[in-house]
Amino acid sequence: MQLRRRCCALTLGFAMPLAMSSIVRADAVTDWNAIAMQAIASSPSHPGATAILDSAMVQVAVYDAVEAINCRFRPYHVHIEGATGSPAAAVAKATHDVLVNRFPSLTASLDTTYHDYLAAHGLSEGDPGVAVGQQAAAGIIALRANDGSFPVNPAPFIGGTKPGVWRPTPSYLPGPPPSNSPALAPWLARVTPFTLVSPSQFRAVPPPPLTSKRYASAYKEVKSLGSATNSSRTPAQTDLALFWFSNYQVLWNRVLRDIAGAHVHNIDDTARLFALVNLAMADAGITAWDTKYHYVFWRPVTAIQEGENDGNPRTDGDANWQPLVNNPNYPDYTSGANNLTGAATLALALFFQTDEMTFSVTTTNPAAIQQVRTYNQFSDAAADVVEARIYEGIHFRFADAQARKQGRHVARWVFSHFLRSVDDDEWDEHDDGDNEE
Repeated sequence: MQLRRRCCALTLGFAMPLAMSSIVRADAVTDWNAIAMQAIASSPSHPGATAILDSAMVQVAVYDAVEAINCRFRPYHVHIEGATGSPAAAVAKATHDVLVNRFPSLTASLDTTYHDYLAAHGLSEGDPGVAVGQQAAAGIIALRANDGSFPVNPAPFIGGTKPGVWRPTPSYLPGPPPSNSPALAPWLARVTPFTLVSPSQFRAVPPPPLTSKRYASAYKEVKSLGSATNSSRTPAQTDLALFWFSNYQVLWNRVLRDIAGAHVHNIDDTARLFALVNLAMADAGITAWDTKYHYVFWRPVTAIQEGENDGNPRTDGDANWQPLVNNPNYPDYTSGANNLTGAATLALALFFQTDEMTFSVTTTNPAAIQQVRTYNQFSDAAADVVEARIYEGIHFRFADAQARKQGRHVARWVFSHFLRSVDDDEWDEHDDGDNEE
């Protein structure tokens, strides 16, 4: 309670610049999340899962800026005494400064978008909230300055050739990744997490042995359902696979904007929602990478083409087998998509105190026939992602199931340890987050 009294007593696209007409959501947090996602997704310098770091940095800077002024929740990192001004100005400046730091080549366009936004909302550089946003961004940038991300000239990682070990995979269709690419960002497995004690805190149990019945069962399933040709998938399953062959960071942040616009009615709660979910997704991604590069388990395409050499008489190999979609260039176990989705969906359920909510998800893949899917439970979307990655031919079921569990563990940890109400003394600092299912 003392924190609230002290604080409040003192306060008594990316086709840049982003068109202001495209900003339609509830408040400055959702407005600037859309701007941030457009900038992050358009930059080739932070590819694939590495961009989860950028999103988390943006949203915790936004959160600390808003809460410095409004004082309802405990700060993530940056304490700003006597903060005043417009929370919207603080959000705009915090997002702008983090993005400029992460993507210097976009500085001119981001500057234009920032100034246009202030003008369109009756704000100015002289608003005290601008200084709050600047301080929040600077604090988060400094915090993450030596987190181990984006090392200069990292050594390429190409796995190995023994049975069960990941190695670069061919690309059978146009589009990324280039055929037989080295692993993407193995350093992400060692990056300092945003909330976890270490990247290995929720490391998965080992994958099943190649000679086991469980492995053979998962092998046969993905071989049958995930094949590019002569598959046992139904047309509906194929379209589900294509729907979820998406940019998960962009997809889930769009879901957040839609849900916030419909169900969240003040900027404090919006900032907290976006920070919780993006923190959970970032640390879930780091958790996935820790597990991936600890076990370095091969993808189904390699496993099936090498099926005669795995020591399991139940796995008939097929040297010509191809997956429905190109394999991402990193190990199978565990699934990054399911880690992020498990984290996002449980974080949402914890925030709203229910798994029951009607919401829509829009794919980022134009090849999907059904572009929008509506769900009535957060867990239903998570269940679909488990199935979709099998239908795509890029994951074994055990990689998906363990990843969803990891993501849920991370979400519980984030929710129980961070961004709590200043009045909330009833939470366990030593909860390990491993109390579900």
